[in-house]
Amino acid sequence: MNEFVFHNPTKLIFGKGQLQKLSKELMNYGKKVLVVYGGGSIKRNGLYDEVMTILKDNNMDVHELAGVEPNPRVSTARRGAAICKEKDIDFILAVGGGSVIDCVKLIASAAKYDGDAWDLVTRKAFAKGAIPFGTVLTLAATGSEMNAGSVITNEETEEKYGWGGPFNYPKFSILDPTYTISVPKDQTIYGIVDMMSHIFEQYFNNAKNTPVQDEMCEGVLRAIMDNGPKLLEDLENYDLRETILFAGTMGLNGFLQMGYQGDWATHDIEHAVSAVYDIPHAGGLAILFPHWMRHNVKVNPTRFAKLAVNVFGVAPEGKTEEEVAFEGIERLTSFWNSLGAPKTLADYNIDDTKLELMAEKATINGSLGHFSSLNKEDVLAILKASL
Repeated sequence: MNEFVFHNPTKLIFGKGQLQKLSKELMNYGKKVLVVYGGGSIKRNGLYDEVMTILKDNNMDVHELAGVEPNPRVSTARRGAAICKEKDIDFILAVGGGSVIDCVKLIASAAKYDGDAWDLVTRKAFAKGAIPFGTVLTLAATGSEMNAGSVITNEETEEKYGWGGPFNYPKFSILDPTYTISVPKDQTIYGIVDMMSHIFEQYFNNAKNTPVQDEMCEGVLRAIMDNGPKLLEDLENYDLRETILFAGTMGLNGFLQMGYQGDWATHDIEHAVSAVYDIPHAGGLAILFPHWMRHNVKVNPTRFAKLAVNVFGVAPEGKTEEEVAFEGIERLTSFWNSLGAPKTLADYNIDDTKLELMAEKATINGSLGHFSSLNKEDVLAILKASL
């Protein structure tokens, strides 16, 4: 494995009834709180009222920013940062899924920056500080509750980029599986695809001697594949929600990626697709990832075969490594399709008219990927195969 330094300062508060710990956590900060949330699901499931009661009982001066989009927009983050500056906010509380948390990460840094928030996303400037923030998670998917990453869309320029930094870690994240029970089936499917994709991105790396990391990645993937379909048949099952929620956090909190750098090209390609078409992020990943895999099998067939055998149960006897690898990819596609995930870009009414544009956006900063380097022609090939 490669040399590494690991640091994750987020305090994870996990389990039933843990929202009551919010009062204690808030004692570490000031009284002016900005609560940020999405489209209103937290009001329908009662979480909004519970959070507001706790804030009121702690005599907090509460301000709100509602309506964070599924693909969070820089314009929304700008509004949040303006509120923080105007009201002199001490602490931000993200109540929702990964999109809300990603938006809050930009709000927190942009509130301490004199320029435009988009500068931080495009790395024209780097945050020198941020308003502290915490999260109350309602969706198992992105892992944003325990990492420093964020993905933001600029709707005006049709750009979507991932960015991050040391100020992007939540101070704490409260994860009560109870608040994920009301998540509808389609969003649950997307969450499963998203967390699996995060693990694939990390699994495909060029480091040597990573048996511990490989076992962890493969084990979490098997747990998701075992419990995910059961959850879709029993959406109100607390134990299954608990397992999937924890898997999503473990999938992208840095624990699985110690000692190597993952690939992440598929995410970059999907960001270009959803920047242009505003489709669900995980839906794009479900379509693109198998085609990225097929495009790159020859880079390291041993790696793909290992995944096929250890995660997808492919019997290797009498087959070449490439045959085993391709069978594993087919089993992944079949698994995602069995959940109800999309299979082609046509499922979102995307045709070939903007493939060139999306390939240009994906490679605007050069080649993609660390496991395998992809140029614009590679990206175009993957997009064409995904139609």
